[in-house]
Amino acid sequence: MTIQTFIKQRPYLIWYVKDFNQLSAAAIVEAVLNYGDFSDVKKLIAILGMKKTAAIFRKQIRVKRINYDPKIVNYFKLYFKKYA
Repeated sequence: MTIQTFIKQRPYLIWYVKDFNQLSAAAIVEAVLNYGDFSDVKKLIAILGMKKTAAIFRKQIRVKRINYDPKIVNYFKLYFKKYA
């Protein structure tokens, strides 16, 4: 399964986008971590890999303005610190 196929099966995560094929991996990671449940997160990690998912997340939270909820940032910092 590709990441594009994964997100097409979950349009409720990115309801504001019409063309799922144009989404980057970073946009999909952000949507899944922010709005998905833990089974969505596990499937995303199975597709991208733990290290790549963690690298994308860490890159996203380094910038000044981020779209993650503070609780999500805290949880996944701890999660990826332990498992990635």
